Amino acid sequence: MSTAEIREPIQKRSIEKKEKIIKSGFELICKDGYHNTDTSKIAKKAGVSTGIIYQYFKDKRDIFISGLERYADSIFFPMFDLPTEFNKNELPKIIKYAIKNNIENHKLSQIAHEEITAMTHSDKDVAYYFYKREMEMTKMIADILTKNGFDKSNINEKIHIVIGLIDNLCHEVVYHKHKELNYDVMTNIVVNEIVNLLI
Repeated sequence: MSTAEIREPIQKRSIEKKEKIIKSGFELICKDGYHNTDTSKIAKKAGVSTGIIYQYFKDKRDIFISGLERYADSIFFPMFDLPTEFNKNELPKIIKYAIKNNIENHKLSQIAHEEITAMTHSDKDVAYYFYKREMEMTKMIADILTKNGFDKSNINEKIHIVIGLIDNLCHEVVYHKHKELNYDVMTNIVVNEIVNLLI
């Protein structure tokens, strides 16, 4: 079906149907993998015909990208939960909360995380989405920090390092699970390094 034939729903029922297709498709792709999911499986889970899917989407990739735009923040970017006002003394507690949040989030969506991360290496649009979201998140955190009196110099670079530190710690705890490492000690080291970097 050509792109010109794809339509944007206007009626409430049609909009709900499209959203159900996106949610069902994204959940299936995250659970079973991109290559193990086809539009007939998505249609079945969404309770619609395959023909309905092609009224709203070009293919399963189109569904996946739409799902990514709606749901990836809850999987990949839980640090959006930062308070808008705090003092510098509260930073260690806030960082520990962000780490805990990230670890729990990685555990809840481990398969989705692995599948989507793999796709960032093979699909330029998925990679660009994450590039764009990382920079948006960096700017958002920078704005919050500067409004709360943190030094503006090299703030974007510092935040990018912070995001990487937290992400690597989460991956270690959830995926790598080296028994020889003490994760409480690692968490304290990460928190201290972030505090030293930002203050």
